[in-house]
Amino acid sequence: MRGSATADRRIAAAFDAVAREGFLPPDQRAYAAVDRALPLGYGVTNSQPSTVRAMLTLLGVEPGHRVLDVGCGSGWSTALLARLTGRSGLVVGVELVPEVLAMARARLARSPGVELHRADPAVLGWPAAAPYDRVLVSADADALPNALVRQLRPGGVLVGPVAGEMLRVERHGRYVFVPLRTLDR
Repeated sequence: MRGSATADRRIAAAFDAVAREGFLPPDQRAYAAVDRALPLGYGVTNSQPSTVRAMLTLLGVEPGHRVLDVGCGSGWSTALLARLTGRSGLVVGVELVPEVLAMARARLARSPGVELHRADPAVLGWPAAAPYDRVLVSADADALPNALVRQLRPGGVLVGPVAGEMLRVERHGRYVFVPLRTLDR
């Protein structure tokens, strides 16, 4: 369904139902319609809408999916994901910054199918609730975060930036190969 007209309509409906301004600090709400990242404080931003829309399109969330939202910030992406997963889905949001997580908890306190957790700096993601159908990563990694890939079920998809490039990774299970190496000349 990724990139289909139906998926695009579902994502547009989620954006219509979940106003960005409700997830911004009061001094940033006037800029909610501007297509740029906006500061939440504590060195964290609310990603620009076009980027979030592109990531959700790549992610291909379906009703009933279990989704991990890494770096959930003030909860806007979590709320969008909850709309896309529907009543039968689950969205687990994790955030490192306690003050930012408090914003998300205040905004999503009565949202069914949403769990929010303080991220453990020593553990990437939320392995306790794995496996997930989808993982959305909202912070740039230096290398592919294999710890998050391992939290996907076979056929699951991870979307997130790695070294400044947006990647979509699909997990297909375990196989045995010889190591990849280069030839010395």
